[in-house]
Amino acid sequence: MQQLFEQFAADIAAQPQWLQVWGNILGPVTLLSMVLFLFRRNLIPVALLTVFVLPSMLLLYHYFGYSRILGLAHIVFWTPAVVYLLKIRPTWRVRETWLGKWIVVALAVILISLAFDYVDLVRWLMGERASISPLSSV
Repeated sequence: MQQLFEQFAADIAAQPQWLQVWGNILGPVTLLSMVLFLFRRNLIPVALLTVFVLPSMLLLYHYFGYSRILGLAHIVFWTPAVVYLLKIRPTWRVRETWLGKWIVVALAVILISLAFDYVDLVRWLMGERASISPLSSV
């Protein structure tokens, strides 16, 4: 498992700078969200869904390498999280709480990621299956 994670990290490190910057935003935002969302009962489902993203991505990486299918992990777990967050929107309390503001930030980051992930999944399903430089020809 350690070797798989190290190879995955090496493939990410070989990507264009903008993609590495995006990963440095996406990772901490989602990790912090998992912790923060444990403080509100109605956000626990989102935290639990997010827990499964990285292990699922590593599993996909193990079978398919660094390819466009990796976004499937985000799609499978974050799409229901987004739907759920939007469903409970009246409880966010954005003006009153810092956690409410954080929900908006986390949701924005997840939605941006999902936009790329859905495009990559469609491209993968259409036959772009080789290892790639992510979004190299968006």
